[in-house]
Amino acid sequence: MNSPGQDFIQHLINGISLGSIYALIALGYTMVYGILQLINFAHSDVYMVGAFAAYFAAKLLGLNNSPGIATLAILLIASMVACSVLGLAIERFAYRPLRKAPKLNILITAIGVSLLLQFSCQIFFGADPKVFPNVIEDGVLTEVFGVPLKMNDVSVLAVTLVAMLSLHFLIYHTKLGRAMRAVSQNRTVASLMGVNPDRIISFTFIVGSSLAGIGSVLVGMKYPKIDPLMGLMIGMKAFVAAVLGGIGNIMGAVLGGLLMGLSEQMVVGYLSSTYRDALAFGILIVILIFKPSGLLGKGGVEKV
Repeated sequence: MNSPGQDFIQHLINGISLGSIYALIALGYTMVYGILQLINFAHSDVYMVGAFAAYFAAKLLGLNNSPGIATLAILLIASMVACSVLGLAIERFAYRPLRKAPKLNILITAIGVSLLLQFSCQIFFGADPKVFPNVIEDGVLTEVFGVPLKMNDVSVLAVTLVAMLSLHFLIYHTKLGRAMRAVSQNRTVASLMGVNPDRIISFTFIVGSSLAGIGSVLVGMKYPKIDPLMGLMIGMKAFVAAVLGGIGNIMGAVLGGLLMGLSEQMVVGYLSSTYRDALAFGILIVILIFKPSGLLGKGGVEKV
């Protein structure tokens, strides 16, 4: 039987692992909002499609029972490609024609795209849950203060860290990243400086959707059951994480995701698993009341 200290460390490891996944998905919400001032409610269903893309890729390539780094890399690529194509299609055919329309029209369209993806996938893939392939052999890698550190948790943290460092390099150390920041600050001025806003917006959807694809594979590794409605709750929690950190703020999304994951695991460990889903909505209400701009967000004045 574990001591209270060991239990706390185990919850801490689980919380950081889960929070990393929330952060990846929250980055998709916050990037699109930073560019378009739009909450892309279809993002959670892009994540769901990524999980199914990885599932069918493993089935077609015979990787169901071939755990290893190579399998993880192949499934990540399959999921990222599928999510990127879907994200690009959603931006091009659903959001771009409404770019000058009232915000409410775009919001309703986002919800409509989300529902379309959910029910279309139920038709094509079936509503019953499917078992995600064994990606990494989940053995004990080492121990931290007597608590076993498993391969799945290490893999999740390693993949998340690589993805976030790559995103940071892209945004702050490349011409594309400068263009993204320019479009985010002022689309009209950016276009006068030679930046193509449509191309940058499409690229933002591709990057955000790719991160959702990575998150879907990592979730499949930790909780190996997928279904067409799997994006509903995790999408809501990732959205809350983005709002908690400051919607539109990259570092805020990472911080919010980690805080969400840690809070959820502590609630499960020391209160009851019954409250794990209610926690997200509770945090959202508190943030909207006391600090609507989020922990790292900057409040602004809207001109009327």
